[in-house]
Amino acid sequence: MLYFLSEWSNLFTPLNVFRYVTFRAFLGAGTAFFLSLLLGRWLIGRLRAYRIGQIVRLDPELAAINHLGKRGTPTMGGLLVIFTTLFSTLLWCQTTNPQVWIVVATMLFMGAVGFLDDWLKLRKKHSGGLAEWQKLALQGLWVVVAFVAIEAVPGTHPHARELMVPFCKAPVVADLTVPGALVFMFLVLVGTTNAVNLTDGLDGLAIGCASSVAAAYLALAYVAGNVVFATYLQVPAIAGAHELAVFCGCLLGAGLGFLWWNAYPAKVFMGDTGSLALGGTIAMIAILIKQELTLLIVGFVFVVEAASVLIQRAACKAYRRRTGAGLPPERRPFRMTPIHHHFEAISKERAKAEGRPEASAENSVTIRFWIVSIVCALLGLATLKLR
Repeated sequence: MLYFLSEWSNLFTPLNVFRYVTFRAFLGAGTAFFLSLLLGRWLIGRLRAYRIGQIVRLDPELAAINHLGKRGTPTMGGLLVIFTTLFSTLLWCQTTNPQVWIVVATMLFMGAVGFLDDWLKLRKKHSGGLAEWQKLALQGLWVVVAFVAIEAVPGTHPHARELMVPFCKAPVVADLTVPGALVFMFLVLVGTTNAVNLTDGLDGLAIGCASSVAAAYLALAYVAGNVVFATYLQVPAIAGAHELAVFCGCLLGAGLGFLWWNAYPAKVFMGDTGSLALGGTIAMIAILIKQELTLLIVGFVFVVEAASVLIQRAACKAYRRRTGAGLPPERRPFRMTPIHHHFEAISKERAKAEGRPEASAENSVTIRFWIVSIVCALLGLATLKLR
């Protein structure tokens, strides 16, 4: 909205600053951040008033990490991320840009799926919300809608069916065909969305890692939207993608603002409302600028979290098929999954043996995962030069 003030720069020259993507990205981040600080306490109070609290399942196998103390902590805090990102986007982005609206629509749709999941959990007073097939069906539906939109937008249509691979200058596959492109897009969106959801298990973990990913994609979107930089670095030049850099700035600010309230000890959790919205948004940005596989590097923490769950499930199913019994804990690949719980259990045991407070163990795991996420984000950006 404020972008259009630049049209009056002939009357007042300083208004020309609103044309600059970097200026609007930084201001968008600042707006979302401070708005999160202003609204966070109010939202937490509203969630408490309506008794929208975290459901923690009782499971003997989770005794090693003991999260019962988190029961009742306000959840659905992802609404704060969605609202502040949306407000800042409308304020600082060029609202006539169709790519921005594709990403915003993805965020709102995935957030709605997560909201429904959280609401069902609260209604049943059980940690099980939507069934896995229901989530996949809704996410698959959105893939079809988004693909049609991407094909219809002039800036993204020429590259919609290409398969780009990091370190390669040209598309590895020039035309995946419609079925191939849909399947690939489904894997990217569903994989990223559910990986972020799985990562959301410790205070500040998912939002901290998602913020570093958003920062990396801010830079990647800026390069993709600048013909000179894109040509020099030999990446696809996507007309209009520069506005996604502004959106990523807004998302980054909203994430850091939410982290203020979600850092250990968390005063609010994002719930599936936030994790599904974040995952879907990041995936859609990657799809639009043709940096889908770069997510494997930039979002390495999310990849490892999802892989740990798949490995554990596969091992348990294989053992059950072979013996008819459950896989003993001592023979499992991980103490528990997602993998952050594996490290949390080990860290708490060490803290107890050394006489340190066990509560510090969770925070140490989170901070170390943040460090890995930041390093991976930098490595992902390095792929721009290694081609």
